[in-house]
Amino acid sequence: MHIAIAGNIGAGKTTLTKLLAKHFKWEAQLEDVVDNPYLDDFYNQMERWSFNLQVYFLNSRFRQILQIRQSGKDIIQDRTIYEDAHIFAPNLHAMGLMTNRDFENYKSLFDLMESLVQGPDLLIYLRSSISNLVAQIHKRGRDYENSISIDYLSRLNERYEAWIHGYDKGKLLIIDVDNLDFVANPEDLGSIINRIDAEINGLF
Repeated sequence: MHIAIAGNIGAGKTTLTKLLAKHFKWEAQLEDVVDNPYLDDFYNQMERWSFNLQVYFLNSRFRQILQIRQSGKDIIQDRTIYEDAHIFAPNLHAMGLMTNRDFENYKSLFDLMESLVQGPDLLIYLRSSISNLVAQIHKRGRDYENSISIDYLSRLNERYEAWIHGYDKGKLLIIDVDNLDFVANPEDLGSIINRIDAEINGLF
């Protein structure tokens, strides 16, 4: 079984991925942030490094999906290949930070990859307000995220909502995280687990 968690920067994807993996005894596939050789460069010079960064993520996540399907294990994935293609890359293109040529090349590569993989059995979308995202980003204090603007987060949020509205790859569970604290409050985590249980039981 392949479960995936989607959501904007700071929505709590990685934290929830780890908590759910522990509870359900799933294997967690986390986003390759630490080893990503482009992230620092990208945040310092977005226009120069946007294409390289997006291709790196696309490659990394395509490989993840192939491994997930081949493993036969129950795996929960932090962020999906669709978010890169439907949210981050088009946003960079719209902001003038990725050229038309690079964006067309990127889209062509994604379309090819998408034709070879299945969507997750269940997608969990963490919906969050901008103020909540900003608070979470500041709380975790990653240096390269300090320069992320509210405008950038807002653009991403709009694209997330549009993507989720038309999502048709499989089952979808939307969790509004603004008033939840699934780290400090076991009841909040419990309510999420119950909703996931109900969705998973509907898969079989």
